[in-house]
Amino acid sequence: MKIALDARGANWYSGTGIGTYTSHIVKYLLKNDKDNSYLLYWCGMNYNELNYDNLTVSIASKKHHRFFEETFIPVNLKKRNIDIYHVPQNGIGLPSQKSCIYISTIHDLIPYVMPETVGRSYLKKFISQMPEIIDNSKMIITVSEFSKMDIMKIFNVPEDLIKVTPLAAENDFKPMDKVEVEKYLESKYNITSPYILYIGGFSPRKNVKSILIAFSRVYKNLSKDFKVVIVGQSKDEHAYLIKLCESLEIIDKVIFTGYTPYEDLPYFYNGASLFVYPSFYEGFGLPPLEAISCGTPVITSNVSSIPEVVGDAAVLINPFDTEELKNAIGKILEDENLQNTLSLSGLNRAKDFSWEKTAQKTLEIYKEAYEKFK
Repeated sequence: MKIALDARGANWYSGTGIGTYTSHIVKYLLKNDKDNSYLLYWCGMNYNELNYDNLTVSIASKKHHRFFEETFIPVNLKKRNIDIYHVPQNGIGLPSQKSCIYISTIHDLIPYVMPETVGRSYLKKFISQMPEIIDNSKMIITVSEFSKMDIMKIFNVPEDLIKVTPLAAENDFKPMDKVEVEKYLESKYNITSPYILYIGGFSPRKNVKSILIAFSRVYKNLSKDFKVVIVGQSKDEHAYLIKLCESLEIIDKVIFTGYTPYEDLPYFYNGASLFVYPSFYEGFGLPPLEAISCGTPVITSNVSSIPEVVGDAAVLINPFDTEELKNAIGKILEDENLQNTLSLSGLNRAKDFSWEKTAQKTLEIYKEAYEKFK
């Protein structure tokens, strides 16, 4: 097969779930599949890293993305006799002209389900384009059974045309030497206290405020002087969360790191006594999986896709119930046996996920679509 992927999102959305998915799908497909040829539409200076015998890279500019999506890419797909064209970023940018089989990865339908948590421009683009994306895609890939049900319910897509390929934590997310981790975090981030960790963005949908409210109600009852470490660049509700810390009188106990390099995240997970992720809605929810892959105890939500990701390897709470979250934090931080149990069950659960498996399932979907629709 001749397979093309819109890989521009690997750089456009670097540091997000979509960016991580795109870069890893590309990496592991090219690493493991030597039978098919690949064409990548790429945007960024790091294309020299893509050195494979069965790969052609076509550079596309972000500045003129509409020209590339509406004119250059469809013409190029036809000229190169491409069999499968896969758009990983929710199908955004899928051409209306068709000369091959289109496959879209739709990670979630958050703009439909929780529109108030999405930026206005993205909401407008998503809502206006998604019906046509669904219609033009011969098959749809999504990242959880929960998202599959949403797509079936909202767009009435036949079940056999929606395929689930779970995400995975990269191999860097694994248990590390605790002494090394403590030294690193102290030297680079001046973190010296035991801490509760949050990583995952500041959209209202992420419900970070509940972590702060719950912590303000429990920290005085803990046997150690815990801090809360919140990792991520300043956007969305970030300023509001700082003001909330001030009003709750815990500003001296909360560390906002700002943007941190991807390679530092395993240190934060490994150094944490507890990872908390009380999101209201996730198409998959990668941070809890990254946390359990490091052996860190996790509290997360009992809604949307998250339970199918963590299984019984985390304490599940109602994200709308701050008192329940407060009680769970106190219970885990004061019970060493429970911490060890969660750590071991998390490491076992994490073995079920890998990017190699995700890429292999994706390749099987390409083959199925080719045989069915060519």
